Amino acid sequence: MAERLSAREAIALLTDDFTDDVTVEVTGDGTSDGPADGPLGWEGYDASHALAAARTGESESVVHGTAVVDGQRCVLVAFEFGFLGGSLGRRTGDRLVAAYRRARECRLPLVSLVATGGSRMQEGMVALTQLQRVAAETVALREAAVPHVAVLRDPATGGGWATVGAGADVVLALPSAQIGFAGSRVRPPDADPAAYTAEGQWAAGHVDTLVPGLELRAAVGRWLRLLTGGGPRLAAAPVGPPPALAEVSAPATGWEAVALARAPERPRAGAYLDAYVEGRAEIRGDRCGGVDPGMRCGFGWYEGRVVAYAAQGGTPTRPAGYRTAARLVRLADRLGIPVLTLVDTPGAANDAEAERAGAGPAIAEVFAAIAAARVPVTSLLIGEGGSGGALALAAAGNTWATPDSYFSVIAPELAAAILKRPPEQAPATADQLRLRPQDLVELGVVRGIVPRRA
Repeated sequence: MAERLSAREAIALLTDDFTDDVTVEVTGDGTSDGPADGPLGWEGYDASHALAAARTGESESVVHGTAVVDGQRCVLVAFEFGFLGGSLGRRTGDRLVAAYRRARECRLPLVSLVATGGSRMQEGMVALTQLQRVAAETVALREAAVPHVAVLRDPATGGGWATVGAGADVVLALPSAQIGFAGSRVRPPDADPAAYTAEGQWAAGHVDTLVPGLELRAAVGRWLRLLTGGGPRLAAAPVGPPPALAEVSAPATGWEAVALARAPERPRAGAYLDAYVEGRAEIRGDRCGGVDPGMRCGFGWYEGRVVAYAAQGGTPTRPAGYRTAARLVRLADRLGIPVLTLVDTPGAANDAEAERAGAGPAIAEVFAAIAAARVPVTSLLIGEGGSGGALALAAAGNTWATPDSYFSVIAPELAAAILKRPPEQAPATADQLRLRPQDLVELGVVRGIVPRRA
């Protein structure tokens, strides 16, 4: 189990400076006082509330204010688990709404330190409806292009996880923290405990990064710099395609192009990212329970600008990979950050599990995300361009190719098989497909062949 920090201890761990914001309060009904023992008249509720305040020194389960994290200004929300289990009641909702609105009005990123057991049962449905208020503020924050980074502490469960935590753009978690919609006392007795941990949520693609407490300030600061590095002015022009890393010439034949792209020693996405994108931070998972290790998505500095990248790693791309890429493109588009995609896959995964996971809908999702993007998208074909599974990540009208790449409607071997040709006809079929980089330029599929790195 992760160390359970108080709200103030978590704030001290993360921030360079913090100022309480107690002057901005919002209530759902326009009043500050409620009936004795809350909206349900729950006997002893006022006494429990007073005892929690005496124990923790806080007047509610949420602290909010403005802060500086690793030199970056933000609006900060921190849950106090010692105050009635960090539960959400009406007053908690007031404070969350105030924080979200302050972030939106001041155009400062929001950082949430989540530690909650869920909605406050002593307030019944009044407490539960605070989740709707948070959801409305989340939408408003997104529409205002203000980023939200959540840090999941121990525990992060119930509605607080399902709105404040999971509703953030980027989700970080402390190792070993208890995370899950179901709290420890309401799970099935035979439930796998690993599913309710930070590590389990990370493995399933619901958490982007596990960050030890001592590294939290630097990690959140990096994300704040990256997510606030866009905007209309910077996103007006596309980034240029990276130079090629391989020292090869354009292939003489289609089959040679296929061989170059399939060569084990050929530079892959990781080499391009290491060479050209600095200060990277990556998102992970499709938020639907899937992770594709062959798809890397994140943000970093490229050509002096913040760029979002989605990079295929040369393996068949799985549905989770396409959905993660779509998530990346939509986030970058909302924040005004240009996108760079590195295209490299023999094609979409076509096994039965991929079909069950929605290969077709996932590919459609990333096609649509790139087509709808208002920010410029630049694509570089760095290896295999296998059919629609590769084209899904390619920007129409702004795709480039390296000399050691090819793009084809279908793999030459499969084309030969469909045409009922013997396997030895695959090389000749490759020529017919006109899949070489120079063929792609002539066909208008790519804009040009990038030169080798100087």
